[in-house]
Amino acid sequence: MRKLVYLVSAQDDLTSILEYITRESGNLAIGLGFVTALRSKCAKLASLPGTLGRHRPDLRSDIRSSAFKGYVIFFRYEGEFLEIVNVLEGHCDIVAYYGDDVI
Repeated sequence: MRKLVYLVSAQDDLTSILEYITRESGNLAIGLGFVTALRSKCAKLASLPGTLGRHRPDLRSDIRSSAFKGYVIFFRYEGEFLEIVNVLEGHCDIVAYYGDDVI
C-alpha cells in the first residue's frame, strides 16, 4: 500500500469544496460528508496495487486522474507515495487551469 499525501494545492481544493457544498446545501454535515467521501476515494486509490487512473499527458507527464461525483482527483505516483495534487470540479477548464504554470 502506498502512503497517501495531499499537496497543499489539494488541501486548499478540499477546503474550497467543503465551503462550497456547505454554503449551497446550508448544512455543514453535508459538506463534511462529501469531503470525507472524497478522501475515502483518495485512500482507496492509494491502497490498490498497480497504476490506476487515466494518464493525463495533456496536463503533465506524471499526472493521472480519477473521477468522483462530478469532481476529478488529480494525482501522481512518487515512489512509495500517492500524491493528491488537485481535486477540481469536473466542468472547469482543466487544461487552462494547469496551463504553462505547472505544480
